[in-house]
Amino acid sequence: MTYNAVVIGGGPGGYVAAIRIAQLGGRVAVVEKDKLGGTCLNRGCIPTKALIAAVEKLKSVQEAADFGIEVVAPKINFSKVQARKSEVVEKLVGGINFLLNKNKVDLFAGAARIKLPGIVEVENNGETQELQCDNIIIATGSRPALIESLGYNGTTIISSEEALQLSEVPKSMLIIGAGVIGCEFAHIYGSMGTEITMVEAAPSILSLQDKDISRRMQTIFKKKKVNIKTNVTIKKIIEAEGSIQAELENGDVLTAEKALISIGRTLNTENLGLEAVGVELGHRGQILVNDRMETNIRSIYAVGDVVMKYQLAHVASAQGIVAAENIMGKDLHQDYTGVPSCIFTSPEVASVGMTEQQAKETGIQVKTGKFNFMANGKALSMGEGEGFVKIVTNSETDVVLGVHIIGPHASDLIAEATLAVKKGLTSKDLAGTIHAHPTLAEAILEAAENVHGLSIHG
Repeated sequence: MTYNAVVIGGGPGGYVAAIRIAQLGGRVAVVEKDKLGGTCLNRGCIPTKALIAAVEKLKSVQEAADFGIEVVAPKINFSKVQARKSEVVEKLVGGINFLLNKNKVDLFAGAARIKLPGIVEVENNGETQELQCDNIIIATGSRPALIESLGYNGTTIISSEEALQLSEVPKSMLIIGAGVIGCEFAHIYGSMGTEITMVEAAPSILSLQDKDISRRMQTIFKKKKVNIKTNVTIKKIIEAEGSIQAELENGDVLTAEKALISIGRTLNTENLGLEAVGVELGHRGQILVNDRMETNIRSIYAVGDVVMKYQLAHVASAQGIVAAENIMGKDLHQDYTGVPSCIFTSPEVASVGMTEQQAKETGIQVKTGKFNFMANGKALSMGEGEGFVKIVTNSETDVVLGVHIIGPHASDLIAEATLAVKKGLTSKDLAGTIHAHPTLAEAILEAAENVHGLSIHG
């Protein structure tokens, strides 16, 4: 049998691409050496959100008295928290298996290697088979980047993968890197009572976010007794009596039970045979593709983390659909206008488009509007008044360039903002759209009004 495509990797880029090819009448196979769902489902997005859901329930109980509900002091049963997380993951993995079967996608377990364009070798338990295909999609994802010099050992000095599998809540944790992953784990374990220290080489936490967002989140963390050290790096870490000691470049020494390395991701592009077949790689090891998701070898496509455009599950899925449709004879081009990103801290952070700083650096004159959730009736009713919506517009055209939210349900609210950026709407378009009352979404309306100084409640 010759497949229309063989997809290497069953994560959110790979399985989505495979299903779309099948929907369009193609014969397709997926090769996965681990578990379906990739990092996102098994070691990233979903398990972290399951833990975050647990700490949000804890927070609700802790704050219940403020709402007139009297409860006894809550107690964390961490083994049950972890068991529920695993149940959620297993259910979703089973769901992907069901979808592949439903769409008649062939699934092969094992490690894939491209022998030639059109031939994929699959090795499993010492046995090798060849799959013939017209096209190949590489969707092998990434894994946590580790600083070997800091002594990563998987027990006291860990990555995000081990952080998801801890058997008990640590008394203290040093988090190296205060980006998305570091901040989410600071929220998870800090909420469960772990003493958190974050060390970040950049001038601020969440340094890629709009400066107003990163400043506000830093203030929130400090209120929660998180110790934050920015503009500093770690010189070395040593183990000492069941804990770790970290020496900073400025001479300070930090002690903690665990050290979590959260400095980014390493691409899974080795042992795929890319060099042998001539697939072109970038200077950081990423697979180079055009906006049709094609590599320099026309029958070989790549999607997701390995192309290093945006390391986000939803972008991988969008790229997978583009690759799939092109394989099946369409002519789609990946458009990155309006890519939302979310950080599941408390409060949540979500953003889309340009930050105020990025717009100014490109020479655009901007106007901004901001609205605090403290003045939003729904947010106050929920007891979630922390945060704001910030809208960045082109001062000449009023077109929305970016929207940045820190506050309750920011990850849901960003959808409206994403549509505005994607479609080139103006702040007046947003302000002129009637929003239901009382809702959190009214904060977007008010921020849009505030661009022109017309916010009613701001």
